[in-house]
Amino acid sequence: MAGKNYKGACAQVNRMQEYEIAEAVQKVKEITTAKFDATVDIAMKLGVDPRHADQVVRGTVMLPHGTGKTVSVLVICKEAKVEEAREAGADFVGFEEYIEKIQGGWTGVDVIVATPDVMGQLGKVAKILGPRGLMPNPKSGTVTMDVAKAVREVKAGKIEFRVDKAGNVHAPVGKVSFDSEKLVGNITSFIKEVVRLKPSAAKGQYVQGITVSSTMSPGVKVKKEKFVA
Repeated sequence: MAGKNYKGACAQVNRMQEYEIAEAVQKVKEITTAKFDATVDIAMKLGVDPRHADQVVRGTVMLPHGTGKTVSVLVICKEAKVEEAREAGADFVGFEEYIEKIQGGWTGVDVIVATPDVMGQLGKVAKILGPRGLMPNPKSGTVTMDVAKAVREVKAGKIEFRVDKAGNVHAPVGKVSFDSEKLVGNITSFIKEVVRLKPSAAKGQYVQGITVSSTMSPGVKVKKEKFVA
């Protein structure tokens, strides 16, 4: 059952109306009553059928103002790259010892970066990492010899997204405490990248809906026309 605060927040939002991004952000800020610094999320409903490989929308985007979250990064690499990874700010760096830890059930990081020469061994734990969204992937820039660049980008606000089975993509785009302008900038960057990745096989209207919300608020619809155009 919805709580009193959530019901109060719902009463302040016209669920049928689509707002300009700046208005939607301000509305989310106004209706968020959490006593912690809530995360602001975006969700986009896309006109794709993810059951077909040529309609899967997947990518990364650099949020210009970061996510507001401290991201922990594990770099799995051989000795030659260890110092480079540490200097770039990786929280954990190693090779076989971390593969063993993961086999034992440890997944205490947000992002894993790996060099191509260890991917064979990392395959041993793919069934553990895959469902958690932690398996390194060349398309997201997390399989690379340039581990320093990968670590710095993730720490600075680079996020990965992928369409789910229902045709939605969603991601964190900041914190409620962010200035409105920063949230607008992050949201705009995210939407533009998803639009840029429209599959050629997608038919009909691609962006069917955009909603922003905070951790404990109802969703606020965003006008999509200028992005669709």
